[in-house]
Amino acid sequence: MTSITKSAALLILLSATLVGCADKSLLSPAAEAVTTPSPQATTKPVAPTPTPKSTAKPIATPKPSVVPSATPHPTTAPSPTASAKPAAGTTTTKPIAGDKTPYSWYYMKKKTGQVPDFPKETKSFTADQKAVWVGTGKKVYLTIDAGGPLIEVDLMLKSLKENGVKANFFISGNNIKLNPDYLKRVVADGHFVANHTMTHKDFNELSDDQIRKEITDFEALYKKLTGKEVEKYFRFPYGHYNMHNLSLVSSMGYTSVFWSTAMRDWEPRENGAEDPYNDIMNNLHDGNIILMHQGSLENMQALARICKEIKKRGYEFALVNDLQPKK
Repeated sequence: MTSITKSAALLILLSATLVGCADKSLLSPAAEAVTTPSPQATTKPVAPTPTPKSTAKPIATPKPSVVPSATPHPTTAPSPTASAKPAAGTTTTKPIAGDKTPYSWYYMKKKTGQVPDFPKETKSFTADQKAVWVGTGKKVYLTIDAGGPLIEVDLMLKSLKENGVKANFFISGNNIKLNPDYLKRVVADGHFVANHTMTHKDFNELSDDQIRKEITDFEALYKKLTGKEVEKYFRFPYGHYNMHNLSLVSSMGYTSVFWSTAMRDWEPRENGAEDPYNDIMNNLHDGNIILMHQGSLENMQALARICKEIKKRGYEFALVNDLQPKK
């Protein structure tokens, strides 16, 4: 090989080597970063608190009522400005302590004439958690919830009046707003009206400020239409509550009213008016707090017969404001 040939070969080899180095340098660090997986959260999910189970089959909690969609209210309370201070003469809201484990009210039926068993949570209610769920003696407390449809109003009021019965009404504010004459007729007939919130929302899903607004909005509407203050008795929508909310409602001066008899009266009854009649008569007991929904046609059809039979068995109809909170 001549010297010229050798020099040419060496030049070609050196050029190839330099080109190879340049190709590798075109891979940017960013290209490799794309394949790196994003960091995963290391926080472990908190297991839900199991709902206590009873040894006896509890009576189902009433299914949520259909609430009128008119005149909705905001569900989010405005956030206070961090630097804001209460004006002179005003009071600040005291924080309410308490467990927020959700509960749904139930009872465990016994033989006719015997008071049912109630949730074990009631044994931990404190003195400042004012609540009632059964009375004593030959008294029955007929409570009618009106958070859903208002049907057969004439028949209901007629049945109560003709049998000399005063009932306890838990009416949602939205229903009152849409049907003010309903409230006026109930009050004119001497029935007891209690606070059932403004919009019938599940309190376990609301903030403290939203809960206060649900209650105070109802108070304001009731006073506007009747000229009177509503008495401080309250029922949680759907029977859903927790210890924190029970304390919060109590701190507003209210006694929460649960029940010792209820029915699946949010559904059509297989045997018509016979079913609510039998449900109540087969569970009648001293101090019986009966929950009946006004939106059930069968309830309204059976009401007069129920009132007559309860009186026939020696019971007196009473108002919930004579019940004392359980200690």
